[in-house]
Amino acid sequence: MREYLDFEKPLAELEEKLDKLSAAATSRTGAQEDLTKLRARLHQLQTEIYAGLTPWQRTQVARHLQRPSTLDYIGRICDNFVELHGDRAFADDHAIVGGLARMNGRPIVVIGHQKGKTLKERMHRNFGMPNPEGYRKALRLMRLADKFRKPVVTFIDTPGAYPGIGAEERGQAEAIARNLMEMATLKTPIVSVVIGEGGSGGALAIGVADRLLMMQNSVYSVISPEGCAAILWNDAGKAPEAAEALKMTARDLQDLGILDEIIPEPMGGAHRDPMFACDAVKKSIEIHLTALQELPLETLLQQRYDKYRRIGVLAT
Repeated sequence: MREYLDFEKPLAELEEKLDKLSAAATSRTGAQEDLTKLRARLHQLQTEIYAGLTPWQRTQVARHLQRPSTLDYIGRICDNFVELHGDRAFADDHAIVGGLARMNGRPIVVIGHQKGKTLKERMHRNFGMPNPEGYRKALRLMRLADKFRKPVVTFIDTPGAYPGIGAEERGQAEAIARNLMEMATLKTPIVSVVIGEGGSGGALAIGVADRLLMMQNSVYSVISPEGCAAILWNDAGKAPEAAEALKMTARDLQDLGILDEIIPEPMGGAHRDPMFACDAVKKSIEIHLTALQELPLETLLQQRYDKYRRIGVLAT
């Protein structure tokens, strides 16, 4: 069953008509002609809607329950995947998955947020909000990649780090800060892909990379639109205005010089054609990893340093 967002209601009506007409096409004269016209109308409406999405609407697409997750991408783009568990200190955080894999024969270490799709899965994954042990598990895997000089690929999809009391008691801020510090000097190429929503330090903790890629309908920001609206206006209902002000879409971040590439999505979002989305992501990762692995280590680290020093610099 397709899940439709509020602004997609006109599409839902047309697709329902299309399904009914398709079912009756064999028994009615002229049905094929009507089907062709209806499909053309549907395509035109999809194009109009998705060409003019607001930042808030893109945020809704980025959060779509049927959108491909980290494990979906890993299953499609990796030849094999051996998941590794635990931070060797406290627990195994199910909101972060990671392990060893091969992509077209290239050995990599892959790490990502995992939200889950059903309510049961999302509760098990804590809705993609990691605790400190999740970030420490990610760091353990990155250190493993550093030791054996294997490139790191990360998939970002989280509303943010879990803000619970237990997480704070176990050092949430320290865990995120340590990841930022160690990723900045990790002696192996890092490619990060924002596949859904990238929220705050919870996303950045696995996002300090040589190349930052974003799916066309993904978002990346210091805070969620709802959180921003609650702080600025004491009204989470002003989230659409906050999303506009935050400049959180892929196009905004490319214009600001933060993003390295926008990965195209199928019409209607990645959830409409997951295989197309996964193949596009794989192609982009391969291109960037190949280029990065050709660089001398000193050049790689210097370019990573320069990339982040340039962010936020204003021309005078």
